[in-house]
Amino acid sequence: MQAFDQIQELWQKHEVEVKVSADEMLQQAKKEVNGLKLKSALNIMGMLASFLAIAAIWMFYHFESWTTHVGISITLIAIGVYTLILYRDHRLISKSDYTVHPNEYLNNLKTYQLNRYKLYNSLYWFYAIALSLGLIFYFVEILAYFSTSQKLIAIGLTAMWIIFCSTVLRKAVIRREKERIALLIEKFERISSQFSITE
Repeated sequence: MQAFDQIQELWQKHEVEVKVSADEMLQQAKKEVNGLKLKSALNIMGMLASFLAIAAIWMFYHFESWTTHVGISITLIAIGVYTLILYRDHRLISKSDYTVHPNEYLNNLKTYQLNRYKLYNSLYWFYAIALSLGLIFYFVEILAYFSTSQKLIAIGLTAMWIIFCSTVLRKAVIRREKERIALLIEKFERISSQFSITE
């Protein structure tokens, strides 16, 4: 047992210094930045596809109730505004070259992190409320064609989906993205400090 304690003490005293060059860190950061840009672009394309699909339904189907038109309008406005916010953030991480200006990119990344925090917290609830309101107005006419059991199923599934997205899915996305952006910021801070040491 005493030998184990000695080995453990020796292990704790032993520090391994891992030296990673700025170029290697930049290559790692490049992969992560490209992944972040791709994910952001896919989010924007998904939102645009949703916008176009709902707009096509609105244009090609004849709705009799004014509530349906109000509901679709609210939904399209919410999706449009949210898409513009996503596009603004995408431009923030895409506009500067991180290999040429790591400090500028680091500042943009910190702004992006702050914007994402706002997007997933306060702005998300405005989006969720607007979508819910749009669905309520939309359902006034649509549910009139359903039987009572179909109405209950449609309302129940829609409510469960909104609750799932607002709680479980949202928290998982926030946690994963927060870790990813924080790690990327840490890498760019190290890269910036290495560049300042070599200059």
